[in-house]
Amino acid sequence: MGGLYGLVVILLWTVSVRGQDVGSVISKSMFEDFLKHRNDDICPAKGFYTYEAFIDAAKSFGAFGTSGDPDTQKREVAAFFAQTSHETTGGGPSLPDGPYAWGYCFKEEQNPTDYCVADPEWPCVPNKNYHGRGPIQISYNYNYGPAGKAIDYDLLGNPDLVASDPTVSFKTALWFWMTPQSLKPSSHDVITGVWKPSEADSAAGRVPGYGVVTNIINGIECGKGSNSGGEGRIGFYKRYCSILGISPGENLDCYNQKPFGA
Repeated sequence: MGGLYGLVVILLWTVSVRGQDVGSVISKSMFEDFLKHRNDDICPAKGFYTYEAFIDAAKSFGAFGTSGDPDTQKREVAAFFAQTSHETTGGGPSLPDGPYAWGYCFKEEQNPTDYCVADPEWPCVPNKNYHGRGPIQISYNYNYGPAGKAIDYDLLGNPDLVASDPTVSFKTALWFWMTPQSLKPSSHDVITGVWKPSEADSAAGRVPGYGVVTNIINGIECGKGSNSGGEGRIGFYKRYCSILGISPGENLDCYNQKPFGA
């Protein structure tokens, strides 16, 4: 009986792990606490970003928030929401609960410009604008094209879908998060410890930690010493790690890192 019992326990554990999704890491109440002011009247994205849309989108990226030990899973969720909250923030130090409670206030870039560049694989569609939209503020035709292909939507032809369908919006952010970009590793591989720095990375100061994620998302903030952009990303991250009950880890900034490709 002991052998059979042990086999049953193993099978049940396997089923449990395989059936796990990010909803076991971040509950709806935590999501609401993360983004507590996103539905305030002053936020243009009021009513757009929902927990249900996030969970639905995450089902297309099964490794997100489910890789590694429990602390690693939580750290990835905190890092993702920290970076995307900074990209969409509507807060300031004088607003209720401080600046790091105001993520996801915007769903489109303010004062957008034309982000169409020549690209034979992902050519711009006439009269379409590829400015920043969604949690990661995805921009440029060369991102809209492959993101759309990955999630099975024509985002080159209909980029506005990223600002009108919340599930699609989250999917584009998760696609960017999970996918290596040119010379850059994926943010997912960095925050889960899969990425190991090469000799060139080490020489450029790129060491494992949240700082490299910032370097991936917006490397122009890196290698310039302390700056408001980096401080904001770290501020969100520390707040979310605190809500999830984990430490943020080491190497949180990219102040002394060269951008990828530099």
